[in-house]
Amino acid sequence: MTLTKSVQQKADIIVVGAGHAGLCAAITAAESGAAVLLLEVSPKAMRGGNSRHTRNLRVAHQAPTATLDGAYSEAEYLQDLLTVTSGNTNQALASIMITESEALLTWLGAHGVTFQKAISGSLNLEKTNAFFLGGGKALLNSLYHRAEALGVDIRYETEVLQLKLCDDRFKALSCDHRGQRTYIPADAVILTSGGFQANEDWMRSIWGKAADNFLIRGTPYNKGLPLKDMIRHKARLTGDAKQCHAVAIDARAPKYDGGIVSRLDCVSYGIVVNNKALRFYDEGEDYWPKRYAIWGRLVAQQPEQIAFAILDSKTVGLYMPSVYPPIVANDIKTLAGLLDIDPFALQATINHFNHSTCSGEFQAKTLDGLATQNIEPRKSNWALPLDTPPYIAFPLKPGITFTYLGLEVNSTANAIGQSGKPFPNIFAAGEIMAGNILGQGYCAGTGMTIGGVFGRIAGREAAACL
Repeated sequence: MTLTKSVQQKADIIVVGAGHAGLCAAITAAESGAAVLLLEVSPKAMRGGNSRHTRNLRVAHQAPTATLDGAYSEAEYLQDLLTVTSGNTNQALASIMITESEALLTWLGAHGVTFQKAISGSLNLEKTNAFFLGGGKALLNSLYHRAEALGVDIRYETEVLQLKLCDDRFKALSCDHRGQRTYIPADAVILTSGGFQANEDWMRSIWGKAADNFLIRGTPYNKGLPLKDMIRHKARLTGDAKQCHAVAIDARAPKYDGGIVSRLDCVSYGIVVNNKALRFYDEGEDYWPKRYAIWGRLVAQQPEQIAFAILDSKTVGLYMPSVYPPIVANDIKTLAGLLDIDPFALQATINHFNHSTCSGEFQAKTLDGLATQNIEPRKSNWALPLDTPPYIAFPLKPGITFTYLGLEVNSTANAIGQSGKPFPNIFAAGEIMAGNILGQGYCAGTGMTIGGVFGRIAGREAAACL
């Protein structure tokens, strides 16, 4: 395709990516008096990146609120984060995120976002996570409405190709809008363009052929081009290329944009086997919101990147249902046939598991300590025998939400160069820098908190460059 070229009149601040982080940045900068240009690669109908599929964000609070139970202290939030990341986090940035999370909740409310109590079956999030009434799209619509009212210039179907720098200062960027290449100068740029999980070549270069079996839960537009261009400009990176928010989702979901409804929350109450009918990890290790985002990687490590959650009728109704119906049979061998795995092997695995379970009180909403004995891998909680038909199965594949390899930033959200010095007028927020805080693992709702807190910081600091 031949691109025609034009030069756009200068903006004060360009924000690249119009999801939650980008909107928080654009609104904050505009409220500071800046003329803001917001570039979104998707068409308007699919605007908002992965934020379209979200439900909530994690918030520290000292007392109950209208929609949050009890208190969730900053210390408790930090400990939860350190637990899931095994300490692989920039604690200074994590502390900023946590401290600012309650103010973010108030700020969003003041900008038209409405919250509700935790939805049924969401598994222990009643005191930690604020749920958006109407979900991610309602959140985005409120923020878009506010941005438009402030005069933010929003351009859809606009893909950023390259950034132009001089002495490590941002000067302009080139972008493609429906075949027209435009060069736009600005005083500062804020990158909120997500990860690179929808870039099949990049993912394959890291994971090999296994990446062909990955499903991308969110937007198909996160190709990582701004991140790749910052690598060209010798930005310092943070995070492991193989680390990502990777959830076990229903294997029947589409390749792209299946969203949160394809997630399976039943793992804690059953067992998970691979296509050899073998268990491979502790299904009851911890509360599901602290462990659901490791299961995508676990399934990715199995043959053909496929696994199966197996349950019986005792726990039906305790977990949120998939958008796809369960696979059901009255006996294990018939169920195995429906899953196309060895029926004798599956029966043997379940028999062994059942024999390892112990008597005790099952408590669905607490770490009940109902654990297995003399079996590897152990199941640490909710280890009920699978003995009550009908038996239920869900096929699992890795569902990638976003990648953790990204730009290192400082406390003012400036991207950092390989020299250790910040790029003075280049800022980053959201998934493109989430690896600073999420070195591995995930606490439910933390990605949205990162985006909102650092989006606001980036917007404020970019406006200060003017």
